[in-house]
Amino acid sequence: MDEEFYRMKRLPPYVIAEVNGMRAAARAAGRDIIDLGMGNPDLPPPDHVIEKLCEVARKPDAHGYSASSGIPGVRKAQANYYGRRFNVDLDPETEVVMTMGSKEGLASLATAITAPGDVVLAPNPSYPIHTFGFIIAGATIRSVPTTPDERYWDSLDRAMKYSVPRPSILIVNYPSNPTAETVDLAFYERLVAWAKENKVWILSDLAYSELYYDGNPTRSILEVPGAKDVAVEFTSMSKTFSMAGWRVGFAVGNQRLIAALKRVKSYLDYGAFTPIQAATCAALNGPQDIVVKNRELYQKRRDVMVEAFGRSGWEIPSPKASMFAWAPLPPALKHLGSLEFSKQLLTHAEVAVAPGVGYGEDGEGYVRIAMVENEQRLRQAARNIKRYLQSMGVNSSAA
Repeated sequence: MDEEFYRMKRLPPYVIAEVNGMRAAARAAGRDIIDLGMGNPDLPPPDHVIEKLCEVARKPDAHGYSASSGIPGVRKAQANYYGRRFNVDLDPETEVVMTMGSKEGLASLATAITAPGDVVLAPNPSYPIHTFGFIIAGATIRSVPTTPDERYWDSLDRAMKYSVPRPSILIVNYPSNPTAETVDLAFYERLVAWAKENKVWILSDLAYSELYYDGNPTRSILEVPGAKDVAVEFTSMSKTFSMAGWRVGFAVGNQRLIAALKRVKSYLDYGAFTPIQAATCAALNGPQDIVVKNRELYQKRRDVMVEAFGRSGWEIPSPKASMFAWAPLPPALKHLGSLEFSKQLLTHAEVAVAPGVGYGEDGEGYVRIAMVENEQRLRQAARNIKRYLQSMGVNSSAA
Protein backbone atom coordinates (compact mmCIF):
# COMPACT_ATOMS: atom_id res chain seq x y z
CA MET A 1 0.00 0.00 0.00
CA ASP A 2 2.99 2.32 0.51
CA GLU A 3 4.33 1.84 -3.00
CA GLU A 4 3.92 4.84 -5.31
CA PHE A 5 1.24 4.53 -7.98
CA TYR A 6 2.53 3.34 -11.35
CA ARG A 7 1.83 6.47 -13.37
CA MET A 8 3.04 8.77 -10.61
CA LYS A 9 6.45 7.16 -10.95
CA ARG A 10 6.60 8.45 -14.52
CA LEU A 11 5.60 12.02 -13.61
CA PRO A 12 8.44 14.04 -12.11
CA PRO A 13 7.70 17.03 -9.85
CA TYR A 14 6.46 19.95 -11.95
CA VAL A 15 9.43 22.33 -11.91
CA ILE A 16 7.36 25.37 -12.80
CA ALA A 17 5.09 24.73 -9.82
CA GLU A 18 8.00 25.57 -7.53
CA VAL A 19 8.18 29.11 -8.89
CA ASN A 20 4.38 29.36 -8.92
CA GLY A 21 4.31 28.49 -5.22
CA MET A 22 6.89 31.18 -4.46
CA ARG A 23 4.86 33.71 -6.44
CA ALA A 24 1.66 32.86 -4.56
CA ALA A 25 3.43 33.12 -1.21
CA ALA A 26 4.95 36.48 -2.12
CA ARG A 27 1.58 37.88 -3.17
CA ALA A 28 -0.04 36.55 0.00
CA ALA A 29 2.60 38.50 1.91
CA GLY A 30 1.50 41.67 0.12
CA ARG A 31 4.31 41.96 -2.42
CA ASP A 32 3.52 43.41 -5.86
CA ILE A 33 4.63 40.59 -8.15
CA ILE A 34 4.61 41.28 -11.90
CA ASP A 35 3.54 37.90 -13.23
CA LEU A 36 5.09 37.09 -16.60
CA GLY A 37 5.20 33.38 -15.84
CA MET A 38 1.86 31.87 -16.81
CA GLY A 39 0.37 32.36 -20.28
CA ASN A 40 -2.94 33.53 -18.86
CA PRO A 41 -4.51 36.26 -21.05
CA ASP A 42 -5.36 39.42 -19.15
CA LEU A 43 -7.82 40.64 -21.79
CA PRO A 44 -11.60 39.97 -21.76
CA PRO A 45 -13.50 38.09 -24.47
CA PRO A 46 -15.52 40.19 -26.95
CA ASP A 47 -18.75 41.67 -25.56
CA HIS A 48 -20.98 39.88 -28.08
CA VAL A 49 -19.51 36.53 -27.02
CA ILE A 50 -20.28 37.16 -23.35
CA GLU A 51 -23.77 38.37 -24.30
CA LYS A 52 -24.43 35.15 -26.22
CA LEU A 53 -23.26 33.10 -23.24
CA CYS A 54 -25.68 34.92 -20.95
CA GLU A 55 -28.53 34.75 -23.45
CA VAL A 56 -28.32 30.99 -23.87
CA ALA A 57 -27.65 30.39 -20.17
CA ARG A 58 -31.04 31.95 -19.40
CA LYS A 59 -32.82 29.29 -21.44
CA PRO A 60 -34.22 26.55 -19.16
CA ASP A 61 -33.32 23.77 -21.60
CA ALA A 62 -29.66 24.79 -21.95
CA HIS A 63 -28.38 23.18 -18.77
CA GLY A 64 -28.42 19.49 -19.56
CA TYR A 65 -25.68 17.27 -20.91
CA SER A 66 -24.19 18.22 -24.26
CA ALA A 67 -22.65 16.06 -26.97
CA SER A 68 -18.99 15.39 -26.22
CA SER A 69 -17.91 16.08 -29.81
CA GLY A 70 -19.58 19.50 -29.87
CA ILE A 71 -22.96 20.68 -31.12
CA PRO A 72 -23.31 20.72 -34.94
CA GLY A 73 -23.21 24.51 -35.08
CA VAL A 74 -19.87 24.81 -33.31
CA ARG A 75 -18.24 22.16 -35.48
CA LYS A 76 -19.53 23.90 -38.59
CA ALA A 77 -18.23 27.24 -37.31
CA GLN A 78 -14.74 25.75 -36.85
CA ALA A 79 -14.84 24.24 -40.33
CA ASN A 80 -15.80 27.64 -41.73
CA TYR A 81 -12.89 29.24 -39.85
CA TYR A 82 -10.44 26.85 -41.52
CA GLY A 83 -12.01 27.63 -44.87
CA ARG A 84 -11.66 31.40 -44.39
CA ARG A 85 -8.25 31.41 -42.75
CA PHE A 86 -6.39 28.55 -44.45
CA ASN A 87 -8.53 27.68 -47.50
CA VAL A 88 -8.91 24.16 -46.07
CA ASP A 89 -12.14 22.22 -46.55
CA LEU A 90 -13.30 20.22 -43.51
CA ASP A 91 -16.32 17.98 -43.03
CA PRO A 92 -17.89 19.11 -39.72
CA GLU A 93 -19.28 15.62 -39.14
CA THR A 94 -16.16 13.52 -39.64
CA GLU A 95 -13.18 15.87 -39.51
CA VAL A 96 -13.95 18.21 -36.60
CA VAL A 97 -14.34 17.56 -32.87
CA MET A 98 -14.61 20.08 -30.05
CA THR A 99 -12.27 19.59 -27.09
CA MET A 100 -11.91 21.02 -23.59
CA GLY A 101 -9.05 23.17 -24.82
CA SER A 102 -6.23 21.86 -26.97
CA LYS A 103 -4.50 20.41 -23.89
CA GLU A 104 -7.36 18.00 -23.13
CA GLY A 105 -7.65 17.14 -26.81
CA LEU A 106 -4.03 16.11 -27.05
CA ALA A 107 -4.23 14.08 -23.84
CA SER A 108 -7.43 12.31 -24.92
CA LEU A 109 -6.02 11.51 -28.34
CA ALA A 110 -2.89 10.12 -26.68
CA THR A 111 -5.16 7.82 -24.67
CA ALA A 112 -7.00 6.80 -27.83
CA ILE A 113 -4.09 5.93 -30.10
CA THR A 114 -1.13 5.04 -27.86
CA ALA A 115 -0.22 1.55 -26.68
CA PRO A 116 2.25 0.94 -23.84
CA GLY A 117 5.77 0.96 -25.26
CA ASP A 118 4.94 2.98 -28.38
CA VAL A 119 7.65 5.48 -29.32
CA VAL A 120 6.47 9.05 -29.76
CA LEU A 121 8.61 11.85 -31.18
CA ALA A 122 8.14 15.11 -29.27
CA PRO A 123 10.01 18.41 -29.38
CA ASN A 124 12.40 19.40 -26.60
CA PRO A 125 11.82 21.97 -25.20
CA SER A 126 8.05 21.75 -25.46
CA TYR A 127 4.82 22.42 -23.64
CA PRO A 128 4.55 19.61 -21.04
CA ILE A 129 1.37 17.99 -22.43
CA HIS A 130 3.25 17.20 -25.66
CA THR A 131 5.34 14.70 -23.74
CA PHE A 132 3.50 13.84 -20.55
CA GLY A 133 0.14 13.29 -22.25
CA PHE A 134 1.78 10.35 -23.98
CA ILE A 135 3.86 9.25 -21.00
CA ILE A 136 0.63 8.96 -19.00
CA ALA A 137 -0.74 6.82 -21.84
CA GLY A 138 2.27 4.49 -21.52
CA ALA A 139 4.42 5.69 -24.40
CA THR A 140 8.18 6.15 -24.56
CA ILE A 141 9.28 9.63 -25.63
CA ARG A 142 12.15 10.25 -28.00
CA SER A 143 13.07 13.92 -28.15
CA VAL A 144 13.66 15.86 -31.35
CA PRO A 145 14.79 19.48 -31.55
CA THR A 146 12.27 22.29 -31.54
CA THR A 147 14.26 24.53 -33.90
CA PRO A 148 13.17 23.60 -37.46
CA ASP A 149 16.61 23.51 -39.09
CA GLU A 150 18.55 20.69 -40.73
CA ARG A 151 19.40 19.27 -37.30
CA TYR A 152 15.67 18.67 -36.89
CA TRP A 153 15.44 16.54 -40.02
CA ASP A 154 18.61 14.62 -39.13
CA SER A 155 17.08 13.87 -35.73
CA LEU A 156 13.88 12.54 -37.32
CA ASP A 157 15.84 10.26 -39.64
CA ARG A 158 18.01 8.93 -36.79
CA ALA A 159 14.91 8.26 -34.70
CA MET A 160 13.36 6.16 -37.46
CA LYS A 161 16.61 4.27 -38.00
CA TYR A 162 17.55 3.50 -34.41
CA SER A 163 14.33 3.42 -32.35
CA VAL A 164 12.72 0.09 -31.48
CA PRO A 165 9.85 -0.05 -32.06
CA ARG A 166 9.82 2.52 -34.83
CA PRO A 167 8.12 5.79 -33.83
CA SER A 168 4.47 5.99 -34.81
CA ILE A 169 3.56 9.56 -33.77
CA LEU A 170 5.25 12.95 -34.16
CA ILE A 171 4.20 16.07 -32.25
CA VAL A 172 4.80 19.49 -33.80
CA ASN A 173 3.96 22.86 -32.28
CA TYR A 174 4.44 26.07 -34.28
CA PRO A 175 4.30 28.82 -33.23
CA SER A 176 6.16 27.01 -30.49
CA ASN A 177 5.36 27.13 -26.82
CA PRO A 178 7.81 27.92 -25.26
CA THR A 179 10.30 29.04 -27.94
CA ALA A 180 7.95 31.14 -30.16
CA GLU A 181 9.62 29.71 -33.28
CA THR A 182 7.61 29.56 -36.50
CA VAL A 183 7.68 27.58 -39.75
CA ASP A 184 6.62 28.19 -43.33
CA LEU A 185 4.50 26.07 -45.63
CA ALA A 186 7.59 24.48 -47.19
CA PHE A 187 8.44 22.98 -43.80
CA TYR A 188 5.00 21.40 -43.55
CA GLU A 189 5.21 20.11 -47.12
CA ARG A 190 8.46 18.36 -46.31
CA LEU A 191 7.04 17.07 -43.03
CA VAL A 192 3.93 15.56 -44.64
CA ALA A 193 6.08 13.82 -47.27
CA TRP A 194 8.35 12.46 -44.51
CA ALA A 195 5.38 11.22 -42.46
CA LYS A 196 3.85 9.41 -45.41
CA GLU A 197 7.16 7.79 -46.29
CA ASN A 198 7.71 6.64 -42.70
CA LYS A 199 4.07 5.84 -41.81
CA VAL A 200 3.96 8.27 -38.88
CA TRP A 201 0.96 10.20 -37.59
CA ILE A 202 1.46 13.96 -37.14
CA LEU A 203 -0.28 15.82 -34.32
CA SER A 204 0.05 19.57 -34.89
CA ASP A 205 -0.62 22.00 -32.04
CA LEU A 206 -1.61 25.36 -33.55
CA ALA A 207 -2.86 27.02 -30.37
CA TYR A 208 -1.27 30.37 -31.32
CA SER A 209 -2.63 30.49 -34.86
CA GLU A 210 -3.71 34.14 -34.65
CA LEU A 211 -0.91 35.60 -32.52
CA TYR A 212 1.55 36.34 -35.31
CA TYR A 213 3.46 39.57 -35.82
CA ASP A 214 4.99 41.84 -38.47
CA GLY A 215 2.38 40.82 -41.05
CA ASN A 216 3.53 37.18 -41.30
CA PRO A 217 0.47 34.92 -40.79
CA THR A 218 1.03 31.45 -39.38
CA ARG A 219 0.40 28.48 -41.63
CA SER A 220 -1.53 25.28 -41.03
CA ILE A 221 -0.17 21.85 -41.85
CA LEU A 222 -3.57 21.06 -43.36
CA GLU A 223 -2.86 23.54 -46.16
CA VAL A 224 -0.56 20.91 -47.62
CA PRO A 225 -2.40 18.73 -50.17
CA GLY A 226 -2.83 15.26 -48.71
CA ALA A 227 -1.98 16.34 -45.17
CA LYS A 228 -5.27 14.98 -43.88
CA ASP A 229 -4.02 11.50 -44.76
CA VAL A 230 -1.56 11.67 -41.84
CA ALA A 231 -2.33 14.69 -39.67
CA VAL A 232 -4.69 16.24 -37.16
CA GLU A 233 -4.37 19.78 -35.87
CA PHE A 234 -5.40 21.33 -32.57
CA THR A 235 -6.48 24.93 -32.12
CA SER A 236 -7.72 26.87 -29.13
CA MET A 237 -10.06 29.74 -28.35
CA SER A 238 -7.96 30.61 -25.30
CA LYS A 239 -5.54 33.08 -26.85
CA THR A 240 -7.37 34.08 -30.02
CA PHE A 241 -10.48 35.30 -28.18
CA SER A 242 -9.11 35.58 -24.61
CA MET A 243 -11.29 32.64 -23.51
CA ALA A 244 -8.69 30.62 -21.61
CA GLY A 245 -10.90 29.76 -18.64
CA TRP A 246 -13.74 28.66 -20.91
CA ARG A 247 -11.70 25.60 -21.99
CA VAL A 248 -12.63 25.46 -25.65
CA GLY A 249 -10.50 23.93 -28.37
CA PHE A 250 -10.79 21.83 -31.51
CA ALA A 251 -9.13 18.93 -33.27
CA VAL A 252 -9.51 18.76 -37.04
CA GLY A 253 -8.14 16.64 -39.85
CA ASN A 254 -7.66 12.91 -40.42
CA GLN A 255 -10.99 11.10 -40.11
CA ARG A 256 -9.55 7.99 -38.46
CA LEU A 257 -7.82 10.00 -35.72
CA ILE A 258 -10.87 12.21 -35.21
CA ALA A 259 -13.08 9.11 -34.90
CA ALA A 260 -10.72 7.64 -32.29
CA LEU A 261 -10.73 10.90 -30.33
CA LYS A 262 -14.54 11.09 -30.45
CA ARG A 263 -14.86 7.52 -29.24
CA VAL A 264 -12.60 8.02 -26.23
CA LYS A 265 -14.21 11.35 -25.37
CA SER A 266 -17.65 9.76 -25.47
CA TYR A 267 -16.57 7.67 -22.48
CA LEU A 268 -14.79 10.50 -20.64
CA ASP A 269 -17.06 13.55 -20.85
CA TYR A 270 -20.34 15.03 -22.03
CA GLY A 271 -18.87 18.06 -23.75
CA ALA A 272 -18.66 21.73 -22.85
CA PHE A 273 -21.57 23.59 -21.27
CA THR A 274 -24.06 24.34 -24.07
CA PRO A 275 -24.05 28.14 -23.54
CA ILE A 276 -20.25 28.07 -23.89
CA GLN A 277 -20.59 26.22 -27.19
CA ALA A 278 -23.15 28.75 -28.41
CA ALA A 279 -20.85 31.60 -27.40
CA THR A 280 -18.00 29.89 -29.25
CA CYS A 281 -20.14 29.93 -32.38
CA ALA A 282 -20.67 33.66 -31.87
CA ALA A 283 -16.91 34.18 -31.59
CA LEU A 284 -16.03 32.17 -34.70
CA ASN A 285 -18.90 33.44 -36.85
CA GLY A 286 -19.03 37.03 -35.61
CA PRO A 287 -16.84 40.11 -36.09
CA GLN A 288 -13.14 39.30 -36.14
CA ASP A 289 -11.89 42.78 -35.28
CA ILE A 290 -11.08 41.64 -31.73
CA VAL A 291 -8.58 39.14 -33.16
CA VAL A 292 -6.75 41.90 -35.02
CA LYS A 293 -6.93 44.19 -31.98
CA ASN A 294 -5.47 41.56 -29.67
CA ARG A 295 -2.70 40.76 -32.15
CA GLU A 296 -1.74 44.44 -32.40
CA LEU A 297 -1.80 44.80 -28.62
CA TYR A 298 0.50 41.81 -28.09
CA GLN A 299 2.85 43.10 -30.79
CA LYS A 300 3.10 46.47 -28.98
CA ARG A 301 3.80 44.66 -25.73
CA ARG A 302 6.47 42.63 -27.46
CA ASP A 303 8.16 45.75 -28.78
CA VAL A 304 8.02 47.49 -25.39
CA MET A 305 9.36 44.43 -23.59
CA VAL A 306 12.26 43.85 -25.98
CA GLU A 307 13.27 47.53 -25.87
CA ALA A 308 12.85 48.04 -22.11
CA PHE A 309 14.47 44.76 -21.07
CA GLY A 310 17.34 45.48 -23.44
CA ARG A 311 17.98 48.83 -21.77
CA SER A 312 17.86 47.09 -18.40
CA GLY A 313 20.82 44.95 -19.44
CA TRP A 314 18.97 41.83 -20.59
CA GLU A 315 18.79 41.27 -24.34
CA ILE A 316 15.56 39.50 -25.34
CA PRO A 317 15.14 38.07 -28.87
CA SER A 318 12.01 39.48 -30.48
CA PRO A 319 9.44 36.67 -30.93
CA LYS A 320 7.81 36.30 -34.34
CA ALA A 321 4.59 34.89 -32.90
CA SER A 322 2.79 33.61 -29.78
CA MET A 323 2.39 35.46 -26.47
CA PHE A 324 5.83 34.42 -25.22
CA ALA A 325 9.47 35.39 -25.50
CA TRP A 326 12.11 32.70 -25.12
CA ALA A 327 14.92 34.50 -23.40
CA PRO A 328 18.47 33.27 -22.77
CA LEU A 329 19.74 34.02 -19.29
CA PRO A 330 22.02 37.06 -19.07
CA PRO A 331 25.48 35.64 -19.89
CA ALA A 332 26.95 36.74 -16.55
CA LEU A 333 24.24 34.81 -14.69
CA LYS A 334 24.03 31.72 -16.89
CA HIS A 335 25.80 29.69 -14.21
CA LEU A 336 22.72 30.03 -11.98
CA GLY A 337 20.58 27.85 -14.23
CA SER A 338 17.04 28.71 -15.26
CA LEU A 339 15.31 27.60 -12.05
CA GLU A 340 17.59 29.49 -9.65
CA PHE A 341 17.59 32.55 -11.90
CA SER A 342 13.77 32.51 -11.93
CA LYS A 343 13.70 32.25 -8.15
CA GLN A 344 16.11 35.15 -7.76
CA LEU A 345 14.19 37.29 -10.23
CA LEU A 346 11.03 36.69 -8.23
CA THR A 347 12.68 37.35 -4.87
CA HIS A 348 14.83 40.36 -5.77
CA ALA A 349 13.03 41.95 -8.75
CA GLU A 350 9.43 40.90 -7.97
CA VAL A 351 9.08 39.56 -11.54
CA ALA A 352 7.83 36.02 -12.19
CA VAL A 353 9.00 34.11 -15.26
CA ALA A 354 8.93 30.40 -16.12
CA PRO A 355 12.22 28.47 -15.91
CA GLY A 356 13.12 26.93 -19.25
CA VAL A 357 14.12 23.61 -17.71
CA GLY A 358 10.43 23.07 -16.92
CA TYR A 359 9.87 22.53 -20.66
CA GLY A 360 12.56 19.89 -21.07
CA GLU A 361 16.27 19.53 -20.48
CA ASP A 362 17.04 21.46 -23.67
CA GLY A 363 15.23 24.42 -22.14
CA GLU A 364 18.02 24.89 -19.61
CA GLY A 365 19.66 28.28 -19.95
CA TYR A 366 16.41 30.01 -20.93
CA VAL A 367 13.26 31.39 -19.34
CA ARG A 368 9.86 31.86 -20.89
CA ILE A 369 8.36 35.33 -20.53
CA ALA A 370 4.62 35.75 -21.06
CA MET A 371 3.39 39.08 -22.41
CA VAL A 372 0.34 39.13 -20.13
CA GLU A 373 0.87 42.47 -18.41
CA ASN A 374 0.26 45.92 -19.88
CA GLU A 375 3.01 48.14 -21.24
CA GLN A 376 3.36 50.14 -18.02
CA ARG A 377 3.86 46.97 -16.00
CA LEU A 378 6.39 45.67 -18.52
CA ARG A 379 8.41 48.87 -18.13
CA GLN A 380 8.15 48.54 -14.37
CA ALA A 381 9.41 44.97 -14.64
CA ALA A 382 12.37 46.22 -16.69
CA ARG A 383 13.25 48.77 -14.02
CA ASN A 384 13.06 46.13 -11.31
CA ILE A 385 15.22 43.77 -13.36
CA LYS A 386 17.77 46.53 -13.98
CA ARG A 387 18.21 47.04 -10.24
CA TYR A 388 18.59 43.30 -9.70
CA LEU A 389 21.14 42.93 -12.51
CA GLN A 390 23.15 45.86 -11.20
CA SER A 391 23.17 44.30 -7.74
CA MET A 392 24.63 41.19 -9.35
CA GLY A 393 27.33 43.21 -11.10
CA VAL A 394 25.74 43.10 -14.55
CA ASN A 395 26.16 46.36 -16.48
CA SER A 396 23.20 47.89 -18.30
CA SER A 397 22.44 50.83 -20.55
CA ALA A 398 20.74 53.88 -19.12
CA ALA A 399 17.05 53.09 -18.76
